[in-house]
Amino acid sequence: MTPELVATIYAQTALAVGIILAAAGFASALGWAMICSKYLEGIARQPEMKAQLMGQMLFTGGLMEAFPMIVLGFSMFFIFANPFIGAAKAALGH
Repeated sequence: MTPELVATIYAQTALAVGIILAAAGFASALGWAMICSKYLEGIARQPEMKAQLMGQMLFTGGLMEAFPMIVLGFSMFFIFANPFIGAAKAALGH
């Protein structure tokens, strides 16, 4: 396996991880926007439910924030324990 091939594999993995993290961040921001807009709609319809709706909004927002952290964990796996290097070695017979 040549050093150029290894560098290419790491570069392509880093590029893919960057795109994945950007998509996860965008999806989380979009999710927060939708959650907050529905919260405000709920308050506009039933102001007496404000406290209960806020609790539900924060709970759902917490779940929304977990998504990018899970994606970050998978991304760190691909960066630090790159499985594509082992697959390339196996495919090339090294």
